[in-house]
Amino acid sequence: MAWRVLEHDARRWNVSIAAERRANSSQWTLVFAFRPVDAGQGSLWAAYPLTSSSKAALFAQAEKLSNDTLAALLAKRLE
Repeated sequence: MAWRVLEHDARRWNVSIAAERRANSSQWTLVFAFRPVDAGQGSLWAAYPLTSSSKAALFAQAEKLSNDTLAALLAKRLE
């Protein structure tokens, strides 16, 4: 199930959210998966420069991000 759905360049993208923690680190990093609604293209993963020692706090901060911010992150990843 998508966390959000956004439009970018006349395409719809399902956005999923995750948190990643590197070995020997106490900080979680926010990561988004962008999956096109249309078949034929794979998923794109993009880390967002937001970290926290709590996954719950990280996800709460992610809720405050606008769709425009996510679209900009996707556009950068598509370059």
